[in-house]
Amino acid sequence: MMGLCVLIVTLFLPKQARFRFEYERGKTWMQKDLFSPYSFAIKKTNTEIEKDREDILKSVLPIYQNDPESAQNSVDALNSEFEIKWKTSRIPDNEKTAYNAQANKLLVEIYRRGLLDPVKKYQRYGFNYNFSLLTNNVSTQLNTADAYTLETAMEFVKSSIQQNPGIGNKEWLLKLVNNHLRPNYVYDEALTDKQEENALSSISTTRGMVQKGELVVARGTRVNAEIYQKLESLRAAYEDDAKVVGDRNLIWMGQFFISGLIITLLIVFLYLFRKDIYADNRQLSLILLIITGMLISLSWAIRVKIPNIYYIPFCIVPIIIRILFDTRLALNIHLLVVLIAGFFVPNSFEFAFLQTSAGMVAIYSIKNLIKREQFLISALLILLNYFIAFLGISLIRDGSLTDIEWLNFVPFIFSVLLSLLAYPLIYAFERMFGITSDVTLMELTNTNSRLLRDLAFKAPGTFQHSLQVANLAEAAIFKIGGNALLVRAGALYHDIGKIVNPQYFIENQNRGTNPHDTLSYEQSAQIIIQHVNKGVEIARKNQIPEMLIDFIRTHHGNTRVDYFYQSFLKNFPEKFVDENTFRYPGPIPFSKETAVLMLADSVEAASRSLKEPDALSINNLVERIIDYKQDQEQLIDSNITLKDIETIKLIFKTMLMGIYHVRIDYSVQE
Repeated sequence: MMGLCVLIVTLFLPKQARFRFEYERGKTWMQKDLFSPYSFAIKKTNTEIEKDREDILKSVLPIYQNDPESAQNSVDALNSEFEIKWKTSRIPDNEKTAYNAQANKLLVEIYRRGLLDPVKKYQRYGFNYNFSLLTNNVSTQLNTADAYTLETAMEFVKSSIQQNPGIGNKEWLLKLVNNHLRPNYVYDEALTDKQEENALSSISTTRGMVQKGELVVARGTRVNAEIYQKLESLRAAYEDDAKVVGDRNLIWMGQFFISGLIITLLIVFLYLFRKDIYADNRQLSLILLIITGMLISLSWAIRVKIPNIYYIPFCIVPIIIRILFDTRLALNIHLLVVLIAGFFVPNSFEFAFLQTSAGMVAIYSIKNLIKREQFLISALLILLNYFIAFLGISLIRDGSLTDIEWLNFVPFIFSVLLSLLAYPLIYAFERMFGITSDVTLMELTNTNSRLLRDLAFKAPGTFQHSLQVANLAEAAIFKIGGNALLVRAGALYHDIGKIVNPQYFIENQNRGTNPHDTLSYEQSAQIIIQHVNKGVEIARKNQIPEMLIDFIRTHHGNTRVDYFYQSFLKNFPEKFVDENTFRYPGPIPFSKETAVLMLADSVEAASRSLKEPDALSINNLVERIIDYKQDQEQLIDSNITLKDIETIKLIFKTMLMGIYHVRIDYSVQE
């Protein structure tokens, strides 16, 4: 898997020689004098190109077509409607000629001067603008002030009619003329766009040349905007030239060495510090898949030349690894991915600083995932980190707030939004690789889930016992260090097997009868022991993760059901007893979390037998139960220390006294 990962990453990484000089605008050039190895053109900055573009667009005039036919059609339509409406106008017939003449005169005058609709995008520098008018393919340059708009034409019509004393019904004629105002200067968008495209295609992306052997930058010189652009141009020319003359096999070999080194460091880290993952091909393949996927995404982005490399959500890797595994592994993998990516992005130090700090914030902000909204909070904190880092780098580079290009921060916003894709990806990876994340654990601890509702309904005493065990175990593991959410989930499900025969367990017996009275001691012990196997079956049937099933299997370890075992010895001293009949199948706890659950389960169950709980009795109970588990060697496989055990004892005593409302006697605690 390691070799396959290295080969895939090497195959997809861009195959070009790497410009070996690192530089930043505003910093001092600390390397030797740099002379140009060949002649190259100096590229214009984006700001310069944008200015050239604006200047050219200003010089390109919008094109209007003169449409005489439209003007004549409007006049003809006016005369036709005039004849129809005159009959119902109630205006004296001897005034008809004057009205008709006035209407035709107004339209002819308007169309002689020209009527057009202004285009808003050309009004950005003022209401009026110049334009080219095509009349029979002959171009004339005019200004919109030389023609009528619909508004100015209507004002002209109204003023003319108002000033004509021969027109009695002015509103009638005004409305009639206004109905037939149609532009005869028509904006030709297609021809204008084509003219703009032709003009823009002539923009030069370079300005001046640097000749072979010419000094580009001297040692100790501050990299100002001019020198920075020369260095950028040299880097682009070098990498473009390397695509042609560079030995691709040697480049491939170099990338193979770099990728192999990074993946080897990861494997060594897992071998030294996370042998559980190193020994699990399923988890190891998931980690390598995530690394490979991110580096392939980077390679694709470089190949298609996306506008800004910071659109890529690099923080998605540490988020996924942190949720599925742990903080230390997430940080280690993120650093390795950033190190590889740094070889293929411009300004690699700046890139590494931004992504490393953002990844650390992502990991720290979800250290203890308790609520779903932590994803959004984490995204906001990552964005804040990007903003502070972007502002700091910009101030160092330019030394001015006014020169900061704020549009360059937009890619970071998109990157943070894309990092929220980690949530569905985590769900997909959990399903594909059988890994349980904190998100799933949160869902499983919801007591309204179907399985826990069944437990509460069929075995209410067991359900209440599980809640108390969860509280005890969670408090203890939080104090000594461990996964508190995992312990809580394990505690809620550890006795799920009691759903099958709830009445055989004392916490569910509320009718005064005990079904064990009709059974032999061996049968009773087997029914009690079977709740472990039944719990495993029920959990697997309901697709409960294996890491929670481990709590079911280990919460009694391989201890005996002592009540029935001692009763058998007492009542049948002459009979041979097979101790395995009274012993749980195990295994014993093999982690801090499973060990703490075993202790919490035993202590909570035993505390229910206290008739008059007080500080002394609770203290003795906790000491006796936990010492017994140690004597039975139930904790030897769990990485729990004697100091941890003493801490657990203190927490159990304190919490049980709180549950039973006992005043704490500190002399007893000591």
